Amino acid sequence: MDIETLERAAQRGIISHKQLQELIAFSTAQDNDEPTSEEQLRFIRNFGDIFITLGVLFVAFSIAAMHLSQLQWLLPAALFLGAAEWLVRVRRLALPGIAILISTLYFLSKALGVSQFETATLQFLTLSVCSLLFYLRYRMPFSLLPVAAGLVAATVSSVGIDMFRHQLLFTAMGLIVFLVAMSFDAQDRKRQRSAGDCGFWLHLLASPLIVHGMMTTLLFSHAGVLDAGSNREIALLLFFILFLLTALFVDRRAMLVSSLSYAIYAIFKVVSSNILDSNNLPLVIFIGFGVFIVLFGTYWYKLRRLIFGPLRGSWPARFVPEI
Repeated sequence: MDIETLERAAQRGIISHKQLQELIAFSTAQDNDEPTSEEQLRFIRNFGDIFITLGVLFVAFSIAAMHLSQLQWLLPAALFLGAAEWLVRVRRLALPGIAILISTLYFLSKALGVSQFETATLQFLTLSVCSLLFYLRYRMPFSLLPVAAGLVAATVSSVGIDMFRHQLLFTAMGLIVFLVAMSFDAQDRKRQRSAGDCGFWLHLLASPLIVHGMMTTLLFSHAGVLDAGSNREIALLLFFILFLLTALFVDRRAMLVSSLSYAIYAIFKVVSSNILDSNNLPLVIFIGFGVFIVLFGTYWYKLRRLIFGPLRGSWPARFVPEI
């Protein structure tokens, strides 16, 4: 129960002011003992949010199946923005707001005529600006993800690269998004305000970009050092360990999701070429990796204090939740 609710209870005489002070002191002590930086999913509150979101998606998919001319797609976009005024601005419903924003951006992309990725630089920039305006209007943290994604897509479209070439550019863009995410995290180290939520969504975009760029570089590089023996697979594992430690230090489990598939591939290659040779090997690897995730997630904070305890009070620790 939050402090504002307790204060209202004291004003109505439900509890005394002395009890209020004792409860606040107890809550503060609990906050000091327990980590306060958990990644809470504040974009969903109850099943009612899911129910409303299903309704929004039902309408969106139905409209998307219609045969409309290019400019006619602006009409459903305007209607969904009207729905945002009610559901997002007035009712403060985050999950339906996410569905509304994605649907609106889809209708706008149809109105802008986004057909070929390579020639849609201006359209991607326009969608990014629209997402930014949505953020400025409704202050919905998720809005920053399509803002950044639109800028990344515009960059890729203008340069004309494919997914398996110029991998370091993906890494560079991912690192830029990561630094922006960290700037929001630094403003909300206890993850109790909207800045922490903004960082969460940006991390979800930054991680796949970084992991894709680095992993494709390691997988498809023709460097002689990587081609020798199992060096390539070992390099994959080392990168995953470094990425895992980074996620642990900044206290963002969400960062690990994008690296799991690559990590499973790397573990499979290393084990199959050096230790075991069995038809059940893939299943054994998946089981072992699942157990690792469960244990790592369970002891997340203990491992964080154990590994990064010596960095407590250092300059990098100023930008992350308390170790």
